[in-house]
Amino acid sequence: MIQSHHPLRRALLTIAAVAVLSATGAVASEHKKKDHEAARQALLRKEVLPLTRILAIAAERAPGEVIEVELEQGDSGRLKYDLKILAKTGRVRELELDAKTGATLKLEDD
Repeated sequence: MIQSHHPLRRALLTIAAVAVLSATGAVASEHKKKDHEAARQALLRKEVLPLTRILAIAAERAPGEVIEVELEQGDSGRLKYDLKILAKTGRVRELELDAKTGATLKLEDD
């Protein structure tokens, strides 16, 4: 426990805690930048369909409000879009689409 009569110790511990939290945030931010750049490069190489096309396909196959979209590498090594869709019935549905072709890989209630 930090005693109030050790203000220098408390200040050093606070600085150390802020440094650790800042470093953690910086690592996460850098990871997101790399993911974003990798997705952009895949789009430029035509390895993935643009998100606007994926959303149009999703609207046809699982109507509702898209609440989450992730671009991930599937078990086969191919890229896939994972979408969570809130249906008008209130159910959340999970739709997986092949990122290059838009083919449905999975559609199920979450």
